Amino acid sequence: MPQDAPPNGSAQVPAWDRVAGMQAKLHRWAAADPGRRFDDLFNFVHDPAALLVAFCRVAGNRGANTPGVDGVTTAYVKEVTGVPGFLDDLRAALKDGSFRPLPVREKMIPKPGGSGKLRRLGIPAIADRVVQAALKLVLEPIFEADFKPCSYGFRPMRRAQDAIAEIHHFGTRGYRWVLDADIEAAFDNLSRTAVMDRVRARVKDKRVLALVKAFLKAGVLTELGVHRETLTGTPQGSLCSAMHKPPYAQCWVMRSVGYFSW
Repeated sequence: MPQDAPPNGSAQVPAWDRVAGMQAKLHRWAAADPGRRFDDLFNFVHDPAALLVAFCRVAGNRGANTPGVDGVTTAYVKEVTGVPGFLDDLRAALKDGSFRPLPVREKMIPKPGGSGKLRRLGIPAIADRVVQAALKLVLEPIFEADFKPCSYGFRPMRRAQDAIAEIHHFGTRGYRWVLDADIEAAFDNLSRTAVMDRVRARVKDKRVLALVKAFLKAGVLTELGVHRETLTGTPQGSLCSAMHKPPYAQCWVMRSVGYFSW
């Protein structure tokens, strides 16, 4: 399974190597046994190397210094708290079961295209983003083994341009129709039961399942400062939204029979 390369000369190279090795094993085991349900994954989630790599990814993202409801940014962690102490405390909270995700901070932004409509984003706290990123490091190589080659959304080493290239490829081989479809408010209406059922099909570790469920149920702090519980969906903008991207919004290229999905 292809992985992002660590920065040259980075002090975090041993952590990246350890995580890459862990991911390679999980992916290999998942590919070898499509019916396997993985247990004892929680130890990987709170592994010091996984948390360090997760923090580096969060700190390297756009919006790294956009705070969640607690006002903490990655810059604050680096300059005030200190990354080692921050990750040690986070790991201890995960291990003793005291970690609880905070509500995401709601941010309404204009939808592209000048329609005047707004899109709701959810901005998690930095600690929550790091734990989500660690979860993604562990779960992604398992579920990658189950995806079809024709699936492109939110997958490592794949992007929209690759799907477009595939469209051009099929266009030279007799395919003449492209159907572009979307589901309105897909993230808002995502069935949590369906998500958890799909996760349970591959994950047996109850602590990991409880952690995923806790993120889904964390709730939202609105722009008016009101805490709102959410009964369906997952906040768009969080790493969990990428992790649980529903396979419904697809682009189909059809001839008489046959398709690929985007």
